Amino acid sequence: MSTRKILVTSALPYANGPIHLGHLLEYIQTDIWARFQKARGHECYYVCADDAHGTPIMLKAQEQGITSEQMIAKTNIEHQADFAGFAIGFDNYHSTHSDENREFASQIYNKLNAGGYIKRKTISQLFDPQKQMFLPDRFVKGDCPKCGALDQNGDSCDVCGATYSPTEVKNARSVVSGATPVLKDSEHYFFDLPAFGQMLQDWTRSGSLQDEMANKLQEWFKDGLQMWDISRDAPYFGFEIPGAPGKFFYVWLDAPIGYLASFKNLCDKKGIDFDSFWQLDSDAEVYHFIGKDIIYFHSLFWPAMLHGAGMRKPNAIFAHGFVTVNGAKMSKSRGTFIKARTYLDHLNPEYLRYYFASKLSSSITDLDLNLDDFSQKVNADLVGKVVNIASRCAGFITKRYDGKLSANVAEPELLAEFTAAGESIADSFEKREFARAIRDIMALADKANQYIDAKAPWVLVKDDSKQQEAHDVCSMGINLFRVLMHYLKPVLPVMASETEAFLNSELSWSNYQQPLTNHAINPFKALMQRVEPAKVAAMLEASKENLQPAAEEPATKAAKTEKPASGEREPIAETISIDDFAKIDLRVARIIKAEAVEGADKLVQLQLDIGAGEVRQVFAGIKAAYSPEQLEGRLTVMVANLAPRKMRFGLSEGMVLAAGPGGSELFILSPDDGAEPGMRVK
Repeated sequence: MSTRKILVTSALPYANGPIHLGHLLEYIQTDIWARFQKARGHECYYVCADDAHGTPIMLKAQEQGITSEQMIAKTNIEHQADFAGFAIGFDNYHSTHSDENREFASQIYNKLNAGGYIKRKTISQLFDPQKQMFLPDRFVKGDCPKCGALDQNGDSCDVCGATYSPTEVKNARSVVSGATPVLKDSEHYFFDLPAFGQMLQDWTRSGSLQDEMANKLQEWFKDGLQMWDISRDAPYFGFEIPGAPGKFFYVWLDAPIGYLASFKNLCDKKGIDFDSFWQLDSDAEVYHFIGKDIIYFHSLFWPAMLHGAGMRKPNAIFAHGFVTVNGAKMSKSRGTFIKARTYLDHLNPEYLRYYFASKLSSSITDLDLNLDDFSQKVNADLVGKVVNIASRCAGFITKRYDGKLSANVAEPELLAEFTAAGESIADSFEKREFARAIRDIMALADKANQYIDAKAPWVLVKDDSKQQEAHDVCSMGINLFRVLMHYLKPVLPVMASETEAFLNSELSWSNYQQPLTNHAINPFKALMQRVEPAKVAAMLEASKENLQPAAEEPATKAAKTEKPASGEREPIAETISIDDFAKIDLRVARIIKAEAVEGADKLVQLQLDIGAGEVRQVFAGIKAAYSPEQLEGRLTVMVANLAPRKMRFGLSEGMVLAAGPGGSELFILSPDDGAEPGMRVK
């Protein structure tokens, strides 16, 4: 078998949030494949990096009162700790905010510009006059121009499914400041993607993509490729475009270049020849593992950029589907939006590695993490089958045979059947058919257990005349276990390492066919515990988060959830004019009905009388501070002219005012006696 040179990457996680189980599907899939290639003796490198640029990162850093650089540095540490917890074996983990990435982005841009592939055009965009910044689509909210649904995204409607331009949104507002955006012209830089149309059609049909991906991309070719806007105006956290002051590379331009940057950083540290992997005539293999939601960028923009810059294109791009939990989209309220760190606090990470592997194929189908099936499969397969083989045999070896395996191979044909499966299992791993590999491995595990059941060494050891047979049977069981763990090593690297310590032998493709005979092993220690339902339940409970994401924000005007230190107060907000304050219509309201919201830990549904016979429905996040009985009949103050918000539980038509750090320490505002519903607060 000739040695291959392989570079493997996973999509770069965005540096403004934590890693969750949906992300981990990709990194576990890639890690298994990379570990397999290394085990086969190939020169294989697995690199990744944080995607560290863009408006969201800049704004989040501002909210936290730190610099963007400080925020991404903190996130980088957290991401690497999470990945390490799941035994993701990166050879290098870097950041797109790096010298290498700046250099490569500039080089590629300059080559594209010199080739005539960069165009300039003045466009009109929505601009936040308060924050003095252009607004990306996701930072515009308003009413759907098609169906009129309230509070929809700036580019699509969740109610009717329509897509549109942010300039078409009715009653548009800036998510950043709440201000009404205005149209403003700006010169932008565009990458001439249509110039690469024929090359891309040929490349996408060359076998570099899965059939599902290639077929999907035909829709884009049919509709016609469009010029790609690669610039953003200041303020923006990213790299400034060479020769264009105040213009920055759009995050999706330098994100995939991060693959080059991370690998170059590794090459410089390890003395690896970078050019031998990326030059046009390279015989190295380059593979990108990605989610199906970013096919467009990786299968059109990225190869076109590389081609235009005179660099080689990847050999293949492997896409995977999304993760659902218990048959539904991950949900914070149900506790199924599970962060990597929350999982690690409760469960063995190799449970998840095995479960994902048992479900993964080379297709782009979604994968459901059914938690009951998860527990059953791990307990039945890993504990009940694989580990059970070793635990049933090892004790006899240690106690009765001085910790040494027999010099005899009791069942050479059975062992040959196990080792003969190696190339078929290797082929499954190579083709990313992990589920098929796992099925074959578990079928062998069943045969090993059947062999031990039939031979019953616990009976043999009771007969002095059958001590050698018992020794041979137990030694055979250990050797069968060793072959299985060799096959599982890319999936379960931690358990494999512990197995190697137990067996005093490396699990390697160079030695798995030779049995261990007359070989000393160490006393057996439990290699894996059963999944405990109580720990799964605790993980779900710990994953339940405040039901106040942006799309479902409770209508309560409260202080930050973090309580100020004793003697401190929350900082005073920016100064506003009397005209700004006059825009807010505050009204006295009587709570005529209050009830808990089913499925929500923090919300109370209020019916508010605001005078003149008008009743408003408001959802307020005050359940921890007030029972419904405490609220009914009392007066409070509400924002009466706040745009209604469509929430999971219904339409919220205003906001009640409250003070306090949050949780049980919230205090709704109440006017003095004599105030009547409908009176305006001035």
